[in-house]
Amino acid sequence: MKMNRSIRWSVVAAALLAIVAAGCSSKSDTSTSGTAGGTGMTGSVDVSGSSTVLPISQLVAENFSNDNADAQVSVDGPGTGDGFVLFCEGKTDINDASRQIEPEEAKACKQAGVNYVAMEIGLDGITVMTNPANSQITCLNDGDLYALFGPQSEGFGSWSDANALAAKVGGKGNFPDEPLSIVAPGEESGTYDSFIDLAGIEDTAIEQGVPEDKAAALRADYQSSPNDSVIIQGIEGSNSSLGFVGFAYADQQGDQIDKVQIDGGDGCVEPSADTIRDGSYPLSRSLYIYVNTDKVASNPTLKSFVDYYMSDAGIAAVTDADYVAIPSERLDASRQTWTNAEGGGSASPSA
Repeated sequence: MKMNRSIRWSVVAAALLAIVAAGCSSKSDTSTSGTAGGTGMTGSVDVSGSSTVLPISQLVAENFSNDNADAQVSVDGPGTGDGFVLFCEGKTDINDASRQIEPEEAKACKQAGVNYVAMEIGLDGITVMTNPANSQITCLNDGDLYALFGPQSEGFGSWSDANALAAKVGGKGNFPDEPLSIVAPGEESGTYDSFIDLAGIEDTAIEQGVPEDKAAALRADYQSSPNDSVIIQGIEGSNSSLGFVGFAYADQQGDQIDKVQIDGGDGCVEPSADTIRDGSYPLSRSLYIYVNTDKVASNPTLKSFVDYYMSDAGIAAVTDADYVAIPSERLDASRQTWTNAEGGGSASPSA
């Protein structure tokens, strides 16, 4: 059963930052400074989207508001897809995203006259998890992931039910005869979409004769939630559980969950900051923010907030939230994208 995530909050801090005007006269100045803001910031900023990116934007909002007492920043995490619906209706200023915007979403933005710019801000590794009691499950490959999560696995009530399908699609199989209790993100989540893409679910489904309109989907009979904390609780609550979330949520659980290694063809690799950074972890992905550039032109507080987000102090929230920093040249590219955003227009991330 899906559970709606309601983590909307406003942060209003106690001190107003005085900034020398010459030091904040351009985006390029603020993109690398320690602080960014504006004297007399009294407007509001509405951020929505990815539950994965949520902790990063929450930290940025909190730190920004510490220096801008009269600015209000609201941060919400219903999921990348649901966030893009709001964003392309012009209802939010920024959409956090754990994947790039999809063609139909971009079309909706265009039809609504919503112009945007996108910046890559960090890296994540979708982390497959099980309960520590399920010690037989240590490494899964793409075939295994398809046999457990894919559209042809619907109805499998035990791990061993997936053995025959795993053998057909190149999985290792040999799963135990234990109940298969799956808790994972649902269709509203960018993590759901990214998992399908990175694990090759759609390609395998088509090879198995699944119709194209049903191939880009996971089995429909698992407990789904946009709330990563609910997913973690589900993993902890069943001795033979299975699920996936963003790296930070899994990493912060310590020994309450077991991270499953993933074999993308070059051996089993555990998700870690190092393997995500170098791309050796097969389920690694980029994280983004999408900014409504028309609203930037009319909302100085929004501009100041994004200036701060892309500054050294702001972007530090990525690693503070336990995600992985993008390489410096990609961060520079994102900052340049933001510098060039004056005047509006829709642009996709270069990375």
